[in-house]
Amino acid sequence: MADSRSFAIGLSLSAALALSACATPAQMHSEDQLNAVALGCGLALGELIQDEAQKKLLLLVHNNPSTRQRVCIYEWARKNGLKAVFVNMDVPS
Repeated sequence: MADSRSFAIGLSLSAALALSACATPAQMHSEDQLNAVALGCGLALGELIQDEAQKKLLLLVHNNPSTRQRVCIYEWARKNGLKAVFVNMDVPS
């Protein structure tokens, strides 16, 4: 009886810990941090934006980013608990 109770308590604690990890709010990154990431991935200043209303979204606004650039942004976003969103935008000259 004691073994099954210990198992149930351990399982409950594990489930609570797993759920609390999912509920961690996204951190807002500064413009300087995002610009450093953008430059490191071969992009221009200001092309990487974190949405204040939806903090988990990391937006890349760039016309036809290369595969390498996409992977670079995706990996950084994932490492920081964000979802990368790629927006192709033609800017008129």
